[in-house]
Amino acid sequence: MAVPFRRTSKTRKRMRRTHFKLSAPGVVSCPQCSAPKMSHRVCKSCGYYKGEKVEGVVNE
Repeated sequence: MAVPFRRTSKTRKRMRRTHFKLSAPGVVSCPQCSAPKMSHRVCKSCGYYKGEKVEGVVNE
């Protein structure tokens, strides 16, 4: 089995891991009811998306 010739330095290891992180979800406020919602998705509280009512989504 192959073994690395040189040890990976702390700097090189940390540079590789800079992209290995969580990103915050895109939360915006709904223009209809001002509730927080994910962007590009139907609002769970009022059921509107882009100013139009979406059927079968309302949790009222």
